[in-house]
Amino acid sequence: MSLDVRLTANPAAHPKHIPSIDLPAPATLPGDQALFLSEGVEGLDEGAHFLDTLTPDEWAKLKSQGRQLSFRAGQAIFNQGDGHGGIFIIEAGNVRVFYTAPSGREITLAYWTKGHFIGGPEMTGGGVHIWSGEALSDCRILFLAAPALKKLVTELPSFALCLLQGLAAKGRCYSAMAQMLGTRSVIERLAQFLINLGDRHGVRDGRAIIINAKVTHDQIAAMVGSTRQWVTMMMKRFQKDGLVAVTPRHIRIERPHALMEIVSKRGT
Repeated sequence: MSLDVRLTANPAAHPKHIPSIDLPAPATLPGDQALFLSEGVEGLDEGAHFLDTLTPDEWAKLKSQGRQLSFRAGQAIFNQGDGHGGIFIIEAGNVRVFYTAPSGREITLAYWTKGHFIGGPEMTGGGVHIWSGEALSDCRILFLAAPALKKLVTELPSFALCLLQGLAAKGRCYSAMAQMLGTRSVIERLAQFLINLGDRHGVRDGRAIIINAKVTHDQIAAMVGSTRQWVTMMMKRFQKDGLVAVTPRHIRIERPHALMEIVSKRGT
């Protein structure tokens, strides 16, 4: 269910003013940078640069040890419960990584973009994937199998250092998500996620911020650890309180400071 559905049931609940500024077509999540649940947007894309220090010759050797894979939008790259066989480096496209509970409920761990690797935490084989990865758009992936990884780590110390940096970036990502889930109420997480979307995809219109991105209730619920029904209810409440408004194409944050006040109130 998209945010442009159900939220306009009460016309008196949101402002009459409709943004007059020209905007490009709304982006689809995650855009051109990674996205995960965090207390801000700083550092969201650190992991995309973990191989930047490799020389052209080292890159050529890395690619020679890998296997090029292509995935269509909607295809599974790996599935929760599958055996680990190596890592996947995203060369083009966007990927969603998510965990599925026994009940069938999903939580999105992150949206990854070009430059990031997925398929951890196991690096050299053994064990099973504890979450799944799916292509959100057509993707080009460089797969490094466990034997190739071991060979590269042994023969290219610079690659081993890059891998450590990549793992550190992943650790910070999942630590940020765990901190949000463990210390913030669900309404705080929703407010923070809207703020982050405003920082990433926002366009100023006076005091308001227009989030120029397509996002659904299901996507928000999976990011903040809630249900679509709860997100729908809270977005209606935010709209009634004048915090947000919704047009057929955009989410408009009318009172950014009010959302920040929700985020700053612990234990709400």
